[in-house]
Amino acid sequence: MRKFLRRIIVVLFFRVNWKKLFVIGTILTVFRVVFQIYSLPNPLTEWVSSPPLDASSYQRLINHGNKSRDLELSVTSDNQLKMSKHLAPVILLNSTARSNRLMRVMERRARLLRRRRRKKQARIVEKIVYPPPPVVPDHLQRFIVSLTPNEALAYARREIEQAPLVTDDPDLYAPLFRNISNFKRSYEMMELLLKVYIYKEGDRPIFHEPHLLGIYSSEGWFMKLMEENPYFVTRDPEKAHLFYLPYSSRQLQMAVYVPGSHNLRPLSEFLRDYVNMLAAKYPFWNRTHGTDHFLVACHDWGPYILKDHEELIRNTIKALCNADISEGIFKAGKDVSLPETAIRNIGKPLVNVGGKRVSQRPILAFFAGNMHGPVRPKLLKYWSDRDEEMKIYGPLPTSVSRIMSYSDHMKSSKFCLCPMGFEVNSPRIVEAIYYECVPVIIADNLALPFDEVLDWSAFSLIVSEEDIPKLKEILLSIPLRRYQVMQNNVKRVQKHFHWNAMPFRFDLFHMILHSIWSRRLNQFQESQIS
Repeated sequence: MRKFLRRIIVVLFFRVNWKKLFVIGTILTVFRVVFQIYSLPNPLTEWVSSPPLDASSYQRLINHGNKSRDLELSVTSDNQLKMSKHLAPVILLNSTARSNRLMRVMERRARLLRRRRRKKQARIVEKIVYPPPPVVPDHLQRFIVSLTPNEALAYARREIEQAPLVTDDPDLYAPLFRNISNFKRSYEMMELLLKVYIYKEGDRPIFHEPHLLGIYSSEGWFMKLMEENPYFVTRDPEKAHLFYLPYSSRQLQMAVYVPGSHNLRPLSEFLRDYVNMLAAKYPFWNRTHGTDHFLVACHDWGPYILKDHEELIRNTIKALCNADISEGIFKAGKDVSLPETAIRNIGKPLVNVGGKRVSQRPILAFFAGNMHGPVRPKLLKYWSDRDEEMKIYGPLPTSVSRIMSYSDHMKSSKFCLCPMGFEVNSPRIVEAIYYECVPVIIADNLALPFDEVLDWSAFSLIVSEEDIPKLKEILLSIPLRRYQVMQNNVKRVQKHFHWNAMPFRFDLFHMILHSIWSRRLNQFQESQIS
């Protein structure tokens, strides 16, 4: 049998005409290719030479191809999808199911690109419409333009004294304010009249370069938003009611101070020379001896680096985080207490803001921090590890923070203790407000921010340093009903301590600016009387 098969194979190998078989196979292959081309939904020239298809034509093409079940289109380059509005298809002769999956992927990517484009356009629009100016009738606008700066201040004083009674306002919560009617009218006059001239002199990084992170960021955020503001800022100094000295005390410390020297004299001499330069170059400082000028400084050294210029420390409106009324530099009623805010994310300054309900706050009081100054060691001495309801620490131990973070402690506490450190100011006051925890302020000589308009007793507790041993007794003496009202007021006052990339009415930027504006009005009234 095997010999028979071998003979047949030999005969076929030598007798078959292989050339004829090769020709027949080639003809069949060409015929098959022509048939495949003919079966395509569009002429071959359209597939080869046409320009890239857009998404709509691509969709029509896929739908047509699904009917013939011969075709698949695939987008082969993600970079082309991201960088171009057009989609370059590649032809694959494969299953329709895979084509449908790729089509769904392409549609999702297209939706994502459209969403990103809309967000980018929205951000551009927000920058253009920043913030909307108050609507003013034409006749009032003409009257305001005709006023000199002093006449405008006198007009504002009269309007505030004759402020209409306000009992209910959608933007303001009356129990938070000492006199909501006067505050609202004063704020409206600020929006209507105030013009600030910002000196262009000064090199970076000390001038015109805001420091936006950390516990000294308040001065940086104010500088950033002030210099970007198109409505309060004027380029004509003759129209200005206030003049801003745009330096950063934090940047000055980093640029000029010699670490370990304990010598602030170079910093104060630097500011003295800067003010003398402005006084020699322009008439505005000498015209009022600096009473219509203001500065904003949040560094602890902010007050101490002003001492080398007598008019700067005596006459200028100083917005300071270190608002200590016992040292004689900060003057209550003339200067402004600047809230100290600890910003950890420039893009999202309000990240993690919010708190828990009263029923979800099992901790009576909480504090954790370094042992700066004389008050905090005293607090630890009386209350550390003494009471389960009083969570009082130095730096928060790692064993504790693994279970509950610093911010979660604040969100789970009824009262958040805010003792002074080396200086009277503390970022914990604003942190407590952010986390909807009633702040307990332990700093005898601190001038509270916005104290001229806000009633701090409505949403906080002020405890004397000598009453630290009786702290728990003081806290437990507050009835639950009153605590609930205070905690609700903390939520209500929160908006007045928010930094916003695009400022809103009555937010922290506007509240600081209003405090400076009201100090200028007070100075103007005193000068008129004298």
